[in-house]
Amino acid sequence: MNTIKLFDSKNIRSIWNETEEKWYFVVEDVIAILTDSKDPKQYIKRMRMRDSELSKGWVQFVPTLKVETKGGLQKMGCSDSKGLLRIIQSIPSPKAEPFKRWLAQVGSERIDEIENPELAIQRTRETYKLKGYSEEWIEKRMRSIAIREELTDEWSQRGVKAHKEYAILTAQISKSTFGLTPAEYKEVKSLKRENLRDHMSDLELIFSMLGEASTTAIVKTQNPTGFIENKKVAKQGGEVAGNARKELEKKTGKTIISSENFRQIGEKKQKKLK
Repeated sequence: MNTIKLFDSKNIRSIWNETEEKWYFVVEDVIAILTDSKDPKQYIKRMRMRDSELSKGWVQFVPTLKVETKGGLQKMGCSDSKGLLRIIQSIPSPKAEPFKRWLAQVGSERIDEIENPELAIQRTRETYKLKGYSEEWIEKRMRSIAIREELTDEWSQRGVKAHKEYAILTAQISKSTFGLTPAEYKEVKSLKRENLRDHMSDLELIFSMLGEASTTAIVKTQNPTGFIENKKVAKQGGEVAGNARKELEKKTGKTIISSENFRQIGEKKQKKLK
């Protein structure tokens, strides 16, 4: 399971290791946050030169793992809590102590979530609330997550390989729904590493859900096998949502696709309050 963890409102890419039952965190993300460095790779290089003992044991506690990035899966240096605590010793940062407490909390929360999965849902809701999302939007977002999980479960049962093939099928649904792949959509909204759906309006989310829910329904009916057959169904499911989107745009005279992202929407709300 790959996910984004928040520390001090900043993203840290994280990977849960089921076998070891512990989190691994992208070291570059941690360094960037603790040091405010614009080039964490260079900071790591200099840090290892300063600390010979750290450099000697680097390979042992910073394994290379596959991490989801904008360009797809990439191998990146990651470390567990124990390894990060050793790295922090070489970083003069006022954020070090708060980060140590954060690490302990993240580990404890994951164990709790394994024992009680509903806690994961509750914490996701709380995270969105802290970011300033409305209750109505959060309900739609949570529903979109459930619909997405149902679709990926169906793909998994029908021989679709995770990650790369999921991404291609998702892009097909999006292209048929909005006329844009997720990468193109992110460009429209001026996004980089952010999650696209976290920056969608209510209607954008609704049509995104319709595309994936329609694909799931067709998959269950046609029972496609493998990537090629499922790609055809993904196109069909997306077209259902795409046709509905075009019909609504025709009736309202307004486009559903918006260039606004959540930051811009939040700024507008703040101006109105003033």
